[in-house]
Formats: sequence, C-alpha cells, structure tokens
Amino acid sequence: MKHLNKILFAVLMMLGLSSHAQDENNEWAISFGANAVDTKTSAGNRPRNIQDRLTNPFKINESWNIVPSVSYIGVSKYVGDGFCFGIQGSVNKINKFAYWIGPGHTDVKITNPGDLMYYAADGVVKYSFMDMIKSKVIDPSLHVGGGYTFFGDNSYGTLNAGAGLTLWFTDKFGLLLTTTYKNSFENRNIIGKTDIPDAPDHFQHTAGLVFKFGGKDTDGDGIYDKHDACPEVAGLKQFNGCPDTDGDGIIDGSDDCPEVAGLAALNGCPDADGDGIADKDDACPDVFGLAAIKGCPDTDGDGVTDLSDKCPRAKGSKENAGCPWPDTDGDGVLDKDDKCPTAKGTVANNGCPESTAEDLDDLKVQAKSVYFYSGTTTFKLDLGRTSLDVIADLIKGSQNTKFSVEGHTDSDGSDAYNQKLSEERANVVKKALIQRGVNGDNLEAIGFGETEPIATNKTAKGKAENRRTEVKLKK
Repeated sequence: MKHLNKILFAVLMMLGLSSHAQDENNEWAISFGANAVDTKTSAGNRPRNIQDRLTNPFKINESWNIVPSVSYIGVSKYVGDGFCFGIQGSVNKINKFAYWIGPGHTDVKITNPGDLMYYAADGVVKYSFMDMIKSKVIDPSLHVGGGYTFFGDNSYGTLNAGAGLTLWFTDKFGLLLTTTYKNSFENRNIIGKTDIPDAPDHFQHTAGLVFKFGGKDTDGDGIYDKHDACPEVAGLKQFNGCPDTDGDGIIDGSDDCPEVAGLAALNGCPDADGDGIADKDDACPDVFGLAAIKGCPDTDGDGVTDLSDKCPRAKGSKENAGCPWPDTDGDGVLDKDDKCPTAKGTVANNGCPESTAEDLDDLKVQAKSVYFYSGTTTFKLDLGRTSLDVIADLIKGSQNTKFSVEGHTDSDGSDAYNQKLSEERANVVKKALIQRGVNGDNLEAIGFGETEPIATNKTAKGKAENRRTEVKLKK
C-alpha cells in the first residue's frame, strides 16, 4: 500500500487540470467504487492472445483480483459534443496471476505471485452515446487513454481502450460500470517465469457510483442558470425558466397583466367586452366601445360617451353634456350664442331683433317709466324692473348704437346731494341693463341732479315724476 498515497495525491492534483464531462449543465463528475484486475490477457503466445483472453473471461473467482473496499476514484469534466476527459486512480492487490507455461491453449496457469500491490493512474477520453439513443437513463460509452501502472516493484506505461455503461437514477446520480483493456508497452512476461511478473497486459473492470455536479440552479426550477432566462425567479421549461403566473402563455416579464390571463395581442391583458382595448385601459370594460373614447360606447356619435351623455341618442356638444344646444326663439341662433334667447332676432344682430325707429321712440317712453323712491336708488314697486326688461330688449336690437343712461332727482335736499344721488341712480340702471344682456361698452351713466325737472317740484306728484332715469341715443 506504499504507493496509495501517491496515487490519491496525483488524482487530487489533477482535479483542476482535468477536462471530462457528464453533460453541459453539470460539467463535473466524480465516481468511486471497486475495481478488478484480470491478467489473463497477458498469458499465451501473441497470435492467440485475444483468444486466450476471451476464453471464460468472467471466471471471477479464478482470475479476477478484487479488493473488498473502495479501490478507485475518478474525476471528469465535460468538453462538449458528447466528449469528456478525466483521470482515474486505483489500487488493488494481485493474488491471482495468469502466466503461460507452454504452447498449448491449456497451458495458461493461475498462481499467487505473493500478494503484489497494484497502483494505476490513467487519463481517459470518453464518448457518450446517450444523446444519440435519446435516453435519459441508459448511457453507453467508449473510451481510450493511457496511464501508468505500478505492478509490485515494477512500473510501466499502458495504452488503454474500453467501454462503459452508466445507469442514471437521477439527473445527477448513477451506477457506473466499465471494462478497460490496458496494453503494456513493455510486456516482458516469459514462459515459466512465475516469481515476479514484469509488465503484463491486463483488463481492469470497475463498478461504482457516479455523481455529477457544477450546475447552478439559483431559483430551483430545474433549469440551470446557464439556460435560464430568469435565473432568479422559478419558471417553466417551455419559457426558458421564466414564470407565467396567469398561465396565458406570455411570460411575466412581457405580460402587462401578469396575474390575470389575457391575450397575446394585448400583451397578456384581458379584454372582457371584446372591443380590442385591454380592460386596464378601458373606461367601460364591460361594454363594447371605441378606442377614441377609451373603450366606451358613443351611440349618437357626438364624441361624448354614453355614460356621460345626457342625450345619448341625440347628437350634441361636449360643452352641453352631449345634448344639442337649444334655440328657444327659433331664430337660427343657438341660445348659447343668442343675446336675446327668448326674442326672435337675426343672425347679424346676434339673435336679437333689430331696432326700428318705432322701437327707439318706444325706448324714450319706457325709459321715463323707471322711477325711484324719494332719496334712494331703489326702484319704485316693480314698474322699474318691468320697464328695464323692455328697455334692454330695445337696446339689444341696436348693438352698434351708443346710449346714455341719465339720472334725475327732485328738488328735495342740497344740490350736491342730489347730484350724487342722480349719478348713483344712473349707474344702478346701467348695471341692471348689463345684467339683462346689454353690452356695457355701449352705455354711459350720467347724473344731472335736480337741474332738469319734467314736472313741478311743488307737488308730490311732480316730485315723483322728477325722480327718474332716461335712456337716450348719444349724439
């Protein structure tokens, strides 16, 4: 056993140099088990050497040397295309040695040469036929190589060739059986020499366990990282290791809706109403609609969705909640643009009737009907407000005409007080007209105080007539 440490040391040193493989994922493999050495092939003359060897080759008890313990170890690495390269170290004890004592076939004898120690270190190039036969379990192979053998006190090189069979119980663990013929470069065994064999040819058979390793599967999905498009997330083989949470055939990384099964055309999102708009982008996901309005229907085609359209079956305007604009007075000018929505007018005059000479005469009459309570800017009863409505309609009929709103008082109070009061009354009327749709740019408010009475200030009736405003055309 004095060379055993040498062999094991050589194997460990070559771990970093070996280049043998089991497959492209788990590139490394280690095997160990028992070996048997059969020297019968070295017995017999050269022309019939093979015939001698093939006679009863499995007489294990007769010619095989076996150590009843782990007696070999091998390491290998995959190099591609079914090839692997590795090394193997083995140890044995030779107590059955075959030698040739005569020219006849029966002249091969078995003897005990004295329990010689056997050590071997071999390099192996192996080719696997597993991919060729498309099997996941049965792995037949052929191998060639060379090595160096210590046989007792002698040592010599060999040229090796053989075959093997691996039965894989899992993708990483299996049973390995091999047989290798080792041809000596220095076969010096001679007839009748039975004491110390020099350098015999021999067969070495092995049986052991093999473990593959080196492959990395970070996410544990059974797909090695080198082939896994999503190495940190467990996925499916058909998607190169990427997940498809919703099972719609679109991997999560490309699926806009990874937790809800959807359509490939919508990047994995569902479309419940079938309108071609993904539910996540569809404002009306349960009703067939239009892309232009985010998947909602628009029955009347006015661009306002039915959900927001107060008139879903009548084409209208967005500004009017989907309803058509009314034209109350029927003058062809919509109420929204009609300055006089209740009085039929003309388009040229913004929906207002155009004022005539008679209208302007009426304006003078109506303007004098706006009266105030004494000392205030408050209209007297509702007469003032009624007259203002008429005045506003008459003025709107003359859109390009300028008017003056003139305020007057009676003689009660000081001149300064009455002047201020008349100006305030004029501004109150101007404001009221603007509220009724009159263009404020066409109005000017002027106060005349008590300077222009239209009746006597000596009677209550006369004073009431003097507390007035008038609307006149500006000259």
